[in-house]
Amino acid sequence: MYSLILLLVFLLVMITVGVWGMRRTSSLNDFFLGGRSSGPWMSAFAYGTTYFSAVVFIGFAGKQGWLFGLNALWIGVGNAVLGAMLAWLLLARRTRRMTQNLGSMTMPEFLEARYGSAHMKMVAAVLIFIFLLPYSASVFKGLGHLFESTFNISFDFALIILVGITGLYLVLGGYSAVMMTDFIQGFIMLAGAIGMLVVLTARAGGLSEAVSAISADYPLHVPTGQRPSVLTVASLVFMTSFGTWGMPQMVQKFYAVKDERVIPKAAVITTIFALVIGVAAYFSGVLSHVFFTPETLPHFANGAVNYDMIMPVLLTTYLPEILLAVIMLLVLSASMSTLASMILVSSSAITIDLYKGYLNRQVSEKQSVFMMRILSAVFILASYAISRLQIGFIVTLMSLSWGVLSGAFMAPYILGIFCKRITKVGAYAGLYSGAATAVVLTMTLGAANSPLAASIAMVVPFAVVPLVSLFTPKVDQSIIDKAFQ
Repeated sequence: MYSLILLLVFLLVMITVGVWGMRRTSSLNDFFLGGRSSGPWMSAFAYGTTYFSAVVFIGFAGKQGWLFGLNALWIGVGNAVLGAMLAWLLLARRTRRMTQNLGSMTMPEFLEARYGSAHMKMVAAVLIFIFLLPYSASVFKGLGHLFESTFNISFDFALIILVGITGLYLVLGGYSAVMMTDFIQGFIMLAGAIGMLVVLTARAGGLSEAVSAISADYPLHVPTGQRPSVLTVASLVFMTSFGTWGMPQMVQKFYAVKDERVIPKAAVITTIFALVIGVAAYFSGVLSHVFFTPETLPHFANGAVNYDMIMPVLLTTYLPEILLAVIMLLVLSASMSTLASMILVSSSAITIDLYKGYLNRQVSEKQSVFMMRILSAVFILASYAISRLQIGFIVTLMSLSWGVLSGAFMAPYILGIFCKRITKVGAYAGLYSGAATAVVLTMTLGAANSPLAASIAMVVPFAVVPLVSLFTPKVDQSIIDKAFQ
């Protein structure tokens, strides 16, 4: 009952915000960046809620908490310090300033303007479309199963509800609506994460008792041969922390800040938000060693451990109904905010980067906004269709998406905002080497080593781009002067 009431209130608020956002949207800049008017709290919560999705609370927390033990906390700390604070302090100011100087609203537009290459925009837009659409489909699929298990309704009907609500507030209000809903969802996530951590820790006998039990039980539950290596832990921290530095839906948050005075405040707020969410999620997963044994863990029919069910079983068994309802909203909020940002970036790849920027530069602002709304709806429906088909390769594309997109974009983007000497050919070399490395290594090393594959894919272009730039023609000086003014 509590879950249904809270869900109805939540959905009503989302619809209201969509209508509110529509009244604030009159141009393409308004729809995609909210008119570059985000304050510190809105910017910080937009970044944080896009960062963390249901994957962290359900999949990562359960699996890494059990396999890594207390070392899993390094992931949460790394995400807060490296993925949030350092990203804001090192990248936000230069990104905001340069994208405004160049008049760019998207990652592909920035690459085109910074390196003077229209074709680079097309390559970047295609990469975004290919690797974000299946990812958004997988989020819909995960949320559908969550609703199915919570409310005992069919998977298809759950998907229709989610598609309708997400589509309504996103298509109507654009970035303004997404930013406001992120702000509301951020507080839900904080309340749910803190409540989950406090109750589970209390059920485990208190913090000191829980830590002692984990330290004693972990060596018994996970034999030495099954424990992840230091390299595996480090690569997972690296991938989930530095990977955000090249993801288009994350970098977009820097474009939209009101002015540079917002950045230090947003950095502090985002860091605290990420630290609370990350530590609460992973420590809750680590507490599985207090409540389970290897024999009582959820298993598949073939006897293999079902890591994705560790957290759902733990939460439904040990949390009171009202807090469980809040956790359900927490997972829904985390996923919907991530989903909305991905769909917005995916639709912009077609509208702004391909159609308006590459095929038809004469399209009006009104037509562009209308097209963004239509394409946002199309991408949501496409995600719904792919979710229902449950095609196997989605899982592969989803695991590749982080490595491919961050590997392709991170070096050309970051080196491009700091160094004037990076050339167009060097940026192309970074795009192709990062994407190719992620694909080849993921296929070679296997899904179990995908964090290592993604991490290597992010690092390789930082050697390739400067090296190629040493031997290739410089970017036109007028472009450099405009970008770095």
